[in-house]
Amino acid sequence: MSELKIYRNGQGEPVLAETRAASIREALGRIGVVYERWKPHRTLPADAEQDEIIEAYREEIDRLMQSYGFQSVDVVRMAPSDPNRETARLRYLHEHVHQEDEVRFLAEGEATFYLNHDGDIYSVHCVAGDLITVPARMPHWFDMGEHPDFTMIRLFTRNGGPGSVFTGSDISMRFPGLGR
Repeated sequence: MSELKIYRNGQGEPVLAETRAASIREALGRIGVVYERWKPHRTLPADAEQDEIIEAYREEIDRLMQSYGFQSVDVVRMAPSDPNRETARLRYLHEHVHQEDEVRFLAEGEATFYLNHDGDIYSVHCVAGDLITVPARMPHWFDMGEHPDFTMIRLFTRNGGPGSVFTGSDISMRFPGLGR
């Protein structure tokens, strides 16, 4: 289930825990984050290739590409058996920023995005069907869990994606993640 939790000043118990999509969208919209729920336009087989996955969401992808000026789209998969899973997870568990908007859509699986907005942490647990945009220069981190199992569509303004610039903050180590 999708869930938003907000932690004031990055500590303590959450001041908000919300599972209703409309309420999540509204709360995230106040800090410039887009949250949407998408459904595929066709049934996808479990072993669907990148092009099949993109085509299943073509209308939504084209809308975002036109609205935001994105130039490329790809699909990334991570499975519990992936030999690079631990390295990938550890890399994105550290707070970082990008110089362009980050757009992620979970076609399958689950993951959690943590957004640092003026010291308040917005924990957004996303499941299949969730789209989230992280505005350029917003500090954030991403937890795919110890046993990641997801398929994600990514949109980029430039080919090669948005380079990560790590903030050096240890705030991400103070938050519970998927399986840690």
